[in-house]
Amino acid sequence: MTDEINNAESSADESQAPQFALQRIYIKDVSFETPMGVEAFRHQWQPKVGQELGTAANKIDEDLYEVILKITINVQLGEKTAFLVEVQQAGLFSVVNIDGPQLAHLLNTACPQILFPYAREAIDNLCLKGSFPALALPPINFDMLFARAIAQAQAEAEGAGQDA
Repeated sequence: MTDEINNAESSADESQAPQFALQRIYIKDVSFETPMGVEAFRHQWQPKVGQELGTAANKIDEDLYEVILKITINVQLGEKTAFLVEVQQAGLFSVVNIDGPQLAHLLNTACPQILFPYAREAIDNLCLKGSFPALALPPINFDMLFARAIAQAQAEAEGAGQDA
């Protein structure tokens, strides 16, 4: 009898425990452009590389979220774009009993951190298939970026409050 009570309490505790699980990783969108065409291969290779990064999260149902990591790489030779790569690496994540600031932190840091190696590999493969040198992106600290975004939003809110 005591074992049954302990098992019931244990299963009740487990049902209330926070749960996070990766369900699927996939490429949502990809683009590779070479505006210079063959002219890009005729110049000395001294590129200037620009990178844009963004994330988005969509609630699919009660416990399922789609997180999208968007990376755009613009490689220029002088003033002209040699090539442009855009990758939207997405993932489906199951999130149970996590909400509020913890959910925002999870969707904006942990999920993109999981997706980043896949996006980096896709970008590298596209560069090589476009006949350009490999492009290995450096690691990204998503925790720092999220903290910076929160601080910036708070500063803007305080500034707006002072203007009123």
